[in-house]
Amino acid sequence: MEITTTLLQSLILPAGIVAILFALWLANDVLGRDRGTKAMQEVAGTIFEGAVAFMRRQYTTIAVLAVVGSVAIGALISVFETQAVAETDIYGVDLGIRTGVSFLFGAICSMASGIIGMYISVKANLRTTAAARGGVVKAVQVAMRGGAVSGFLVVALSLLGVYSVFVAFGGLTNPAEAPFLIVGYGFGASFVALFAQLGGGIYTKAADVGSDLVGKVEKGIPEDDPRNAGVIADLVGDNVGDCAGRGADLFESTAAENIGAMILGVGAFGIASTAGWANPEAWIFFPLVVRAFGLVGTIVAMFFVTGREDEDPMNMLNRGYWVTTALSAIGMAITCAVMLQTNGTDAWLYFFGAGVVGLATSVAFVYITQFYTAGSYRPVRELAEASRTGAATNIISGTAVGFETTLVTAVSISIAIFTSHWFGEQAAIAAGLVGEDVSKFGIFGTAVATMGMLMTTAYILAMDTFGPITDNAGGIAEFSRAPKSVRHITDRLDTVGNTTKALTKGYAIASASLAAFLLFSAYRDKVNLILERAGRPLMDAVNIADVNVFIGALIGAMLAYFFSSLAIRAVGKTAQAIIVEVRRQFRESPGIMTYKVRPDYARVVDITTKAALREMILPGVVAVATPVVVGLLLGYEAVGGMLIVGTISGVLLATVLNNSGGAWDNAKKYIESGGLKDAKGKVLGKGSDAHAAAVVGDTVGDPFKDTAGPSLHVLVKLLATVTLVLAPLFIGAA
Repeated sequence: MEITTTLLQSLILPAGIVAILFALWLANDVLGRDRGTKAMQEVAGTIFEGAVAFMRRQYTTIAVLAVVGSVAIGALISVFETQAVAETDIYGVDLGIRTGVSFLFGAICSMASGIIGMYISVKANLRTTAAARGGVVKAVQVAMRGGAVSGFLVVALSLLGVYSVFVAFGGLTNPAEAPFLIVGYGFGASFVALFAQLGGGIYTKAADVGSDLVGKVEKGIPEDDPRNAGVIADLVGDNVGDCAGRGADLFESTAAENIGAMILGVGAFGIASTAGWANPEAWIFFPLVVRAFGLVGTIVAMFFVTGREDEDPMNMLNRGYWVTTALSAIGMAITCAVMLQTNGTDAWLYFFGAGVVGLATSVAFVYITQFYTAGSYRPVRELAEASRTGAATNIISGTAVGFETTLVTAVSISIAIFTSHWFGEQAAIAAGLVGEDVSKFGIFGTAVATMGMLMTTAYILAMDTFGPITDNAGGIAEFSRAPKSVRHITDRLDTVGNTTKALTKGYAIASASLAAFLLFSAYRDKVNLILERAGRPLMDAVNIADVNVFIGALIGAMLAYFFSSLAIRAVGKTAQAIIVEVRRQFRESPGIMTYKVRPDYARVVDITTKAALREMILPGVVAVATPVVVGLLLGYEAVGGMLIVGTISGVLLATVLNNSGGAWDNAKKYIESGGLKDAKGKVLGKGSDAHAAAVVGDTVGDPFKDTAGPSLHVLVKLLATVTLVLAPLFIGAA
C-alpha cells in the first residue's frame, strides 16, 4: 500500500484513540495488581481522600477563573479587533466568540489531564508498594505503567483537542485560516496549567518542608514516619503537585507548541501553493501527524521496560526511552518524506535533519539533567561533601551548581535552534526558493525540531509520574511498617524517581526554550496578518532600540524573577503554618512519639489546602496581567520584546531552580544511602551532622524545583499564548 499525505493525515484521529485505549488497558493492569496489606491500604486510602479533597477545591476555583477569563477574552477581542481591522467573517465579533469558546475548551481539557494524572498516581502508589515485596522489576513496571496512564492520556487529549478544534473551525476546508482561530485553545490550557502547577507546587513543598524540618531535624524521626502530623499532607502533595501539576504543564506545552508550529506551517503553505507543489495543506497538518507517530512509538516502547533484579532501575527506564526515540526518528523520516514534498527535490531530507535535532536535544537534556541531579555524578557528590561542614556550605555549593547548569543549557539550545534553522534554509535552497521564502523555511525548520522533541512527551511524562508514585510507595511502606526489604526497594525507586522528576523538568524547559523562537515567530505572523488586513505597515522585526520595546523587554526579564519570588514566598508562608501546627501536636500530645496517640493528619491537610489555594492567586494574576498591561500601554512591538526577553530569562532561571533543587534533594538521598564516609571509613548516614545539613539544603531546594521552577515552564509558554491570543487587543490599542 502506498503511503500518501491523505493516509498520514487520516492517522491523527486513530492514533489518539488507540493511545487512550492503551492507557485504559494499562490502568486496568495496574488496578488489578495486588493491593498489599490492610495497613498499606489504610494509608493509601487516607492519601487518596486528601488528594481528592484538594483537587476538588482547587479545580472549582480554577473553573470559575476560566469561565470569567473566557468571557473577558471573547469580549475584549471582539471590541479591539473591530477597532483594528474592518470586521469580516473571520475577524471582529466572530473571532472573539471563537477564541472564548476555544479558550474554555482548552481549559477543560487541561483540567481533565491534571485530574487524570492525580487519580491514577494515587491508585498506583499502593500497588507499587505491594509489588516491591516481589522484587525490583515488578515494582518498576507497576510504577512506570501507572505513570504511563497519565502520559498517554495527557498527550492523546492534547492531540485530539487541537485536532478537534482545528476541524471545528474549518481546518479541513480552509487550513490557512484555522490555526489563527484556535490559539485560544493553547491559552486556555496554559491558564489552567499555571494555576494547577502553582497551587499543587505550593501545597506539596510547604507540606514537605514543614514535615521534614520538624520531624527529621527537630525530632530525629525518619521520613514519612506515622508520628509526624505533616506526613499525609506531604504524601498528598506528591500527587497534586508532581502528577496533576506536571500533567497540566506538559498538556499545555504540547498544545501551545503544536498550534505555534501549525501557524508557521501557514507560511510554508503559501509558498507551496504559489509554487504549485502537491498537497500544500500537508505543511499545516505535519505537526499533528508527527505527534501521532510519537504516541505509537511510545506504546511499543512500554513493553521494553524490564530488566534484571540486580540492574539499576534507571537503566530499565532508559531502555524504553531509547526505543521511543528510535521509533520516533523513523516516524519523523516517513512523515517528512511523504508530507513535505517540493516537486521531486530532496528538500525533505533537510527537514528530517531538523527533526533529528529536536530528538537529539531531548536526549541531551535527559542526560544533562541526570548528570546534575543523580548521585552517580560529580555535582550531587560535591554537595554531599559540602554537607560535612554544615548547611551553609551545602547551600553555597548547591547554588553554584544551579548557576553552572545555565552554560550547558544555553549552549545546547543555541546549537539546536541554529542547526534546525540552518536545515530549514538548506531545504529552501534545495527547493529552489529565494529571498524571504528561505527565511520562512528556516523558521519552519525550528518548528520541525520542536515537534521532534515533543514526539517523546508521553514517555517523558510517564517517567515523571513514576517519581511521585515511587515516593508515595516509600511513604506507604514506612507508614505501614512494612519489612525493611520492601522499604529498601522503594528507597531505590524513590532515588531514581527524584532523577526522573528532575529530568522531566529539564525536558519541559528545553521544549519551552526550543519553542521560544517558534512561538515568537508565530506571534509576528499573527500580528502581520492583522496589520495586512487593516492595510497598515507590517512588523518585520522588533527594534530593541525603541524605548517602548526596551521597557517591554526589561519588564519581561523582571517578570520571571518577581513571579518566582511570589511562588517561593508562598511556600515559605504556608510551611511556617505547618511547622507551627506539627510542633503544637508534638508538644500537646506527648503520646504521639510512643505511638499511643494518633496525630491529627486531617488538620494539617486542611491548613495546607487553604493556604495553597489562597497563595496561588497573586502570582497567577501577575503572570496573566503583565503582558496585557504592557500591550495596552506600550503596544504590540513592545510585547514582542517582552516575549522574547521574558522567555530567555524564564528559561535560564528555571534551569537554575530545577537543577539546584534536584541536586540538593539527591545529595540528601546520597547521604541517607550510605554514600558519604568520614576519614576512618565510618558511614555518615541518617542522624549525622552532615545529614542534618543536607536536609536543610533539601528544604531550601524544595520550592525551587517543585514550585517556582516548574511554574516558570508554564509562565514562559503562557507569555506566548497570551500574546498570540490578545494580539488584536494590542494592535487595536496602539
